[in-house]
Amino acid sequence: MGKGKLAKFEDMQENPLVVQCPFWMLQQEGFGMRGRWNQDFFHNDHPIVLELGCGRGEYTVGLARRYLDKNFIGVDIKGARMWHGAQEALKEGMKNVGFLRTTIEFIHEFFAQDEVSEIWLTFSDPQMKKATKRLSSTWFMQRYQKMLTDGGLIHLKTDSPFLYTYTCLMAEHNSLPVLAATDDLYAENLLEGQPADSLLSDPSLREIQTYYEQMWLERGFSIKYICFRLPRESELEEPDQEIPVDGYRSYHHEVRSTKTTAK
Repeated sequence: MGKGKLAKFEDMQENPLVVQCPFWMLQQEGFGMRGRWNQDFFHNDHPIVLELGCGRGEYTVGLARRYLDKNFIGVDIKGARMWHGAQEALKEGMKNVGFLRTTIEFIHEFFAQDEVSEIWLTFSDPQMKKATKRLSSTWFMQRYQKMLTDGGLIHLKTDSPFLYTYTCLMAEHNSLPVLAATDDLYAENLLEGQPADSLLSDPSLREIQTYYEQMWLERGFSIKYICFRLPRESELEEPDQEIPVDGYRSYHHEVRSTKTTAK
């Protein structure tokens, strides 16, 4: 039987790889390690990569194992889920991984300009009813611009046709440079003709799988991926196009399409 939530929260308090800053403290005191993650937490000068909405932390830990020359931070508000990845990383003695418990709406309060080089959005809730809640929306992109290096990378990996289509439209509408995109990451012929340095040739895209990715693959759904650069000075606006909603999810929808405009 797994640990209960209270026991997991106690473990999180003691785990040196986990950073927690309650909202009241952030409001009153700010975040003291902002701009100092490399110096105070990782004790190196390697690039910092975030996974936003990391859930159980499988992708954060998997990337950290593969890329020892980068630092990885999984971000989520649900500590009982994050506990799994944090405990695994602690037991393995990993030095290039950490976890931050907070709501992603405030993520720019925890990192200074140029402190982050890449952001991963892995199997985020597509939030089909409200654009500003989507982690790949321009509302969130404006927050990411405040902490990313100029032209830093945004990776989206998703099972959702809606979220993938929306993100592609958002990138196109704002002329964001797309480095790679596919609506079927596991297609047998995907790598045919791809250059050796193509992002799609990176084995981590297929060999590291989250709990949700495994679940959707078992159900026969294709996995989509897009990576684009986010220039710092880009003025971003929402596209205004109809996108069919995902009909296979567990919750009910009254309409089969929706506009992407923020409400």
